[in-house]
Amino acid sequence: MPHDPLSKYPRPPFEGQPQSFPGKTDRMSPEPDHGETSYQGSGKLAGQAALITGGDSGIGRAVAIAYAREGADVAIAYLPEEQRDAEAVAAWVEKAGRRALLLPGDLKQSGHGREIVARTVEAFGRLDILVNNGAFQQPNQGLDSIEDTVFEDHFRTNVFGPFYVTKAALPHLKPGASVIFTSSVNSKHPMPSLMAYSATKGALSNMVLSLSQLLAEKGIRVNGVLPGPIWTPFIPAGMSEDSVKSFGSQVPFGRPGQPAELASAYVMLASEESSYTSGALITVAGAMPVL
Repeated sequence: MPHDPLSKYPRPPFEGQPQSFPGKTDRMSPEPDHGETSYQGSGKLAGQAALITGGDSGIGRAVAIAYAREGADVAIAYLPEEQRDAEAVAAWVEKAGRRALLLPGDLKQSGHGREIVARTVEAFGRLDILVNNGAFQQPNQGLDSIEDTVFEDHFRTNVFGPFYVTKAALPHLKPGASVIFTSSVNSKHPMPSLMAYSATKGALSNMVLSLSQLLAEKGIRVNGVLPGPIWTPFIPAGMSEDSVKSFGSQVPFGRPGQPAELASAYVMLASEESSYTSGALITVAGAMPVL
């Protein structure tokens, strides 16, 4: 029996729960749902190998669990301080009967991008799906409050990182492979309090549209997902307490989405059933209009 999407998950107000970036899943209240007890696979990705950046928590964690239950081996790239979260995801992947590979490091470094691709191919013998999901976010007040290094970190993590990883992955991607970027509704509706972050997401959406054409002749599909407000460690780690308390109230559904509610979009875009889908930007935002 379908659930009412308005009441399926917790609604604001939430508790104030400040954290430092990148945030910890088990310190959130309520804890996000990544599909641990709900996602059921059907073999859509059987025998494939996926590399997911930012796969330790939030959307990346939900995608890792879903991909494993669809039959894929999963490599997870994450910041070293997220080791405990990453190990929890690996346990879910292995519980689904698939292989997990943990790849700590910093996406800002081009060498790390090459390393995680090489280690994934070495461990699994192939690479079929790349999910560029790792990201950095820090809110700002006025323009003069944005430090140069913080602005640069946004672009080095959110734009340069996916470029490095995708470029390194290209020689290993065969026809039928899929590259998926996590962009954001902020790419089309930039927030002044997230100026740097919004700018990077605009760049990612543009990258999807360019790369999908550039790689079409190779038979490699490139797509993007534009999440709206999603309940992940990003939120308490990157927003004021007042913003956290009301998070998600601005969309028509009146609540934030849960990571589990995005996993099916990433499965769909990676699956063989979507063989004619490339250059798409899929919005998952609780009825928030994104034009």
